[in-house]
Amino acid sequence: MTPVLKATPSIRTTVVGSYPIPDWLGALPSEQALVDATRVVFKTQEMAGIDVVADGELYRFDVNHPDTNGMIDYFVRPMANVRSAVSREELAEFSRLPGMGFRSAPAAVVDGPVGEGTLNLPRDYRRARSLTRHPLKFTLTGPHMLSKTLLDHHYRDRAALALAIADVLAKQVADIDPQVIQIDEANISGHPDEGEWAAAAINRVLGAATRAAERGVHVCFGNYGGQSIQKGEWKKLLAFMNGLHCDHVILEFAFRGYDELQYFRDGLERRIGIGLGVVDVKINTVETPELIARRIEEAVKLVGDGRIRWVHPDCGFWMNKRSVADRKMEALVKGRDLFLGFA
Repeated sequence: MTPVLKATPSIRTTVVGSYPIPDWLGALPSEQALVDATRVVFKTQEMAGIDVVADGELYRFDVNHPDTNGMIDYFVRPMANVRSAVSREELAEFSRLPGMGFRSAPAAVVDGPVGEGTLNLPRDYRRARSLTRHPLKFTLTGPHMLSKTLLDHHYRDRAALALAIADVLAKQVADIDPQVIQIDEANISGHPDEGEWAAAAINRVLGAATRAAERGVHVCFGNYGGQSIQKGEWKKLLAFMNGLHCDHVILEFAFRGYDELQYFRDGLERRIGIGLGVVDVKINTVETPELIARRIEEAVKLVGDGRIRWVHPDCGFWMNKRSVADRKMEALVKGRDLFLGFA
C-alpha cells in the first residue's frame, strides 16, 4: 500500500513504538484479531494527526512476559542456537555476571553461533505496511540490549555476541523499506562505558537498512511500571550517539526534565537530528497542548533552531491505558502545531 504524502513540517510527530494491548486481543488472540487491532492502532494515530505512525508492536505480546511487551524474547528466542530453557545452575551463573542486576534471569542461553532461525521481521513489516497508507516507522530492539539479556556459552565475549546478533538483524532489515527504521536501546543509558562496541553493533544493523528512508536510534532509561531501570546522564552518552550512523536519535526528556539538553547544543554532531520526548509515559496525567508547546519552545532555546526534528513520547505506551495514550497523542500533535503556529 503506497503511503500518503503530504507537506513535511519542520518538526514531525511520531510515537516510539508500542501501544496498549486491546483487551479483546488479549482475550481472544488470533491472526485476524491481530490484524484488526493493528488497524485500530494505525487509525487512532492517523486521526490524532501523527505524521509517522507505528504498528503498536502488538504482534510481540507474550502473556508470560507482559512487562517487556516482547521487547527481548520475541527477538532472541526464534534465533538459531539460542535456547530458552534455562537450568537452575545457569540461573545462578547469570546472577553472578556483572551489570546484569536489571534481570533476575536470562532471556535465553547461547549454545552456538547465532543465526536467524525462524525470526521473520520482514513478515511483521509487510503485515503493518498493508494496513496503512501513512508514512510508517518500524521498530526493533538493538543488538546491544539483546546481548545484555543472554547467557553466553559460545562467544564468551559480550561485544562479539552483540556483533553476531547485529548480523542477524542486518539480514532482516535489509528486506524492508519503511519511512523510518528505529533501533531501540534501553540498556546503554546505564552503561556508557560500553558505547564503542554498542555503536559498532548498532551501525552494522543501520548500515544494512538501505531501503529505509531514515534511520533512528531510540535511547531511554527504561520504563517498567512507571519506574526507570537505568541510572545515568545524557552527557556521558554523547560520544556513543556521535558514533552512530543514524539520521536522528529519539530521546527521553519529559520525565527527566530538560536541563541536560544544554549538553546537546555543542556536544551532539549537527548531522544527527534530535527527537525530543515531550510526553511523559510514566504518568497518567495528560499533558495540555500548551505545556507541550512550551517544552518544545524551551528546548529550541537550549539547542538552537533546526536541531529538533521530531517530538514524541519518552517511550512506548504499552503500560498506559488506551484512553490515556490516545489523549496524549492528540495533545502531542496539538502542542506541536501550536508551537509551529499551525493552530
